[in-house]
Amino acid sequence: MRGWWQELAGLVLPVDCAGCGSARVLLCAGCREALSGAGAAVARPSPRPEGLPAVHAAAAYEGPVRAVLLAHKERGALPLAGALGAALASAVWAGGVAVGEREVALVPVPSARRQVRARGHDPARRIALAAAGRLRRAGVPARVAPVLRLRRAVADQAGLGARQRRENLSGALEVCRGGARLTGGATIVLVDDLITTGATLAEAARAVRAGRLAHVAGLRAAVVAATRTEQKIP
Repeated sequence: MRGWWQELAGLVLPVDCAGCGSARVLLCAGCREALSGAGAAVARPSPRPEGLPAVHAAAAYEGPVRAVLLAHKERGALPLAGALGAALASAVWAGGVAVGEREVALVPVPSARRQVRARGHDPARRIALAAAGRLRRAGVPARVAPVLRLRRAVADQAGLGARQRRENLSGALEVCRGGARLTGGATIVLVDDLITTGATLAEAARAVRAGRLAHVAGLRAAVVAATRTEQKIP
């Protein structure tokens, strides 16, 4: 119930811009521009986790972009998923997806069930659904394929360094039963809202390869934002 009530409230009640606080607008023109993906670039964590595919980020995780992501993820501002999905779609475009190629399967990194219950939604999956819609309208046959799941409990990543994150996530993900059927013949793009050290996407890539859903050379990833302190993006 929490999810649909938050979404309805966000549509009908006066709000301030989630990015900068401008009055009575969900997302102002300037903050939409920050999420336009005009500056999409390859994110390069340092040190780079083994097995991490090429990752394109739509923007740097700072200022209004950070504020919008947090409002959607932690405060349940669900109507922001449209703008965030558009940003993610631009990162997928930057990664080389083109009109006319075979079907594209966006594979979101799964959230722990306790996090989904606490937030009332799964942020990465919601953004992926919005991105797939944007890509389809642009002529790319895209769909969301939620084929990854957590096979064991993991600690909260907040406050962990790069090595600790890798150890925390090592072997934590696996492909769901029927994953090959859901992604068969499609170009797989791993998607998430944010990349910091790259440990999460590296583990997702390992699981996808272990499940024989993609070859090493053909796998790619896209995110809305990358932390500037650990990513070399403009």
